Amino acid sequence: MTPPLPTREQLPDDLLERANWVGWRTRTRNGSETTVLKDATGGLASVTDASTWTTFDEALAYARDGPADGVGYVFTDDDPFVVVDIGECRDSETGATERWAWELVDRLDSHTQVNPSGTGYRILVRGTLPSGSDRTENLELSDGAGFFLATGDRLEGTSAAIAERSDVLAAIHGAYFEAGPEPSPAPTVDSVAPDSSGVPVDARLDEVSGPGNALADGEVIDRASTAVNGVKFTHLWRGDTSGYDNHDDADAALCSILAFWTAGDARQMCRLFRDCELFRPKWDEVAHADGSTYGAKTVHRAIRETSEFYDPSGWSSAVRPATTPTDENRRGDSRSDGALDGQPDDSGSEPRGPPPTAASPIGEREAFDRFSELRARLDDAVDENQQLRDELDAERERRRDLEARGRDGEAGERDEKAGRGWSLFDWLRS
Repeated sequence: MTPPLPTREQLPDDLLERANWVGWRTRTRNGSETTVLKDATGGLASVTDASTWTTFDEALAYARDGPADGVGYVFTDDDPFVVVDIGECRDSETGATERWAWELVDRLDSHTQVNPSGTGYRILVRGTLPSGSDRTENLELSDGAGFFLATGDRLEGTSAAIAERSDVLAAIHGAYFEAGPEPSPAPTVDSVAPDSSGVPVDARLDEVSGPGNALADGEVIDRASTAVNGVKFTHLWRGDTSGYDNHDDADAALCSILAFWTAGDARQMCRLFRDCELFRPKWDEVAHADGSTYGAKTVHRAIRETSEFYDPSGWSSAVRPATTPTDENRRGDSRSDGALDGQPDDSGSEPRGPPPTAASPIGEREAFDRFSELRARLDDAVDENQQLRDELDAERERRRDLEARGRDGEAGERDEKAGRGWSLFDWLRS
């Protein structure tokens, strides 16, 4: 079966920007299929002859016109890429993957494609291979000249880019190729099937969780709602996906906000997400080869991509903490003992603690009350907006019904006239 042609969006820029592309066709020779490389003109191509290579767009156009079955990339001895080929580890129909193979995919964490047969993976990384053997029965590491058949079938959840992984390559090479006789990478545990009922919902959340910050669920919602991006959070929390290409992107945006306010507490993020209007049954579907649910992967991604977590014991640029005795004690570091006793500060002392800020014209408690008032007004506006949308949809439906009835009436009148035939009276009336 010929794999589908890839698109630019499915391939890493590192390969697209190089003119190392060729077409290919399958031929049957002596009863077995072999791959024949073609240049953009239909002639034979070679992995050792750069004059037969072309750009991705030209190779794709050649394949789309019919003379080729697909396109591929030619690796050279001079480029920085390494291909990790993992074979016979995946069920081509169910996607069930042997544990040892998935661990390699997860560890390398780079651009990964399902191979053309659907029975394995090809991972592209940047790096340098140690010298020595680099092949076992089901695992091969290659950094020399060769041909990479590009399908564009990227494994969901893996990187779109080619990552630098020299250290990981060295560790894998040492584990599989330097420890005495060549070990066969046979799985030590059962395969992980995407539809396995043995994996509890969100079972992998603890593996990816951040430090957390002990905020209660209600506190997280309150602080996120009154932050500088509180309007965005409120819309997402209420299930509004407008402004996003699809529902998945909206899920990811909300999880990114939750990751910040929960300090990456994966369990709390998942618990909160279940209470929002974006939640769908898809959240609990096992959708990855390692048995992870869609929800767990979305949470994992959000935590991994969040560079800063909210610390309620310190200061945050998102929401200024309310003044409490604890906060006053913390701020006391910037004041002299005399100031604490009601005496003026020593002018020669060096200020410490958070940078000084202008006094607010209203107290912090009043400020949060004002935030709450604005939030309530926003909720009312969102409700009113939704009501207007519903009324507009109903009005559009009513008009469509009236137009349909009008068309039916006109058609009936024409049929009636046709049945009576022509008359002078009808002609004069018209």
